[in-house]
Amino acid sequence: MDRVAILEGMLAKTPDDPMVHFMLGNEYFKAGRYADAIATITAYLARQEDEGSAYRLLAQAHERLGDRETAKAAYRQGIVQATKFHHASMVEEFTGCLNDL
Repeated sequence: MDRVAILEGMLAKTPDDPMVHFMLGNEYFKAGRYADAIATITAYLARQEDEGSAYRLLAQAHERLGDRETAKAAYRQGIVQATKFHHASMVEEFTGCLNDL
């Protein structure tokens, strides 16, 4: 059984567990299932305050689907969160990504 199937099974059993949403979103992204990754990471963000990394994943998935404006918005929100949690290197990374779009 592959990771996606395992995590989908876990999500069916624990639909409110934010970490299962995050892990599944990451696996969807790695599998090229960008729309599924967006939906799942968005569900994660509705359940859990993130320090920034989920916004990277969200932005990159939107980029892969050609939605640059939504990708920019995700990077901007990621900068807010990374700043809040004192992740200076992440702020720098996201600012660079935002400038490159």
